[in-house]
Amino acid sequence: MDRLIIRNENEKDFREVEALTREAFWNLYIQGCDEHYLVHKMREHPDFIKYLDFVAVADDRIVGNIMYTKSFILDESGERIETITFGPLCVHPEYQHKGIGSALINHSKQVAIENGHRAILILGHPHNYCRHGFKVSKDYNISDAEGSYPFGQLALELADGALDGVRGKFYCSDVYNIDTEAVDEFDKQFEFKRKEYRHSQYEFQLACRAYVK
Repeated sequence: MDRLIIRNENEKDFREVEALTREAFWNLYIQGCDEHYLVHKMREHPDFIKYLDFVAVADDRIVGNIMYTKSFILDESGERIETITFGPLCVHPEYQHKGIGSALINHSKQVAIENGHRAILILGHPHNYCRHGFKVSKDYNISDAEGSYPFGQLALELADGALDGVRGKFYCSDVYNIDTEAVDEFDKQFEFKRKEYRHSQYEFQLACRAYVK
């Protein structure tokens, strides 16, 4: 791999990023995937944060991408605390385990800090993100919208004490509400790939059903 370049995504990158996302997620969490459609849909959504949309380029191709949306915590006092959320974060299978995902997180995190953002909240596997300083959101007294504490709901303060005294519920953008029929129609624009079962899909189902007490 030659020198890694991280830059903002531009319109010319759109289809290449969608194809990359499809390749990275295909059959990983479900049979097929919906993340490439999410990327396509996200860019036009009002919660999308354009200046936090980055691609990683190596060997004259896009090999990774990270995208952010607005999110918020509704405190028990009724105060709305603005946060940000990334996802999808993807790296092409041929370039995984080379630090590209970490580079995208670190670069975008620094830009988020420079733009005054308070905290990042995500849904993801702790194994992938605790190394970057994320903690389970229960440690910050932040539940999901139903008042529970999902195993994969993670938070990262972008300044020391940014979440001190917060106690509330996390709400992500409604862009993540995916229409499966729309996904199938969108996927017809790409080269055929077979939908198959992988053990990672069951692991994902287990993680989605796990909560912190």
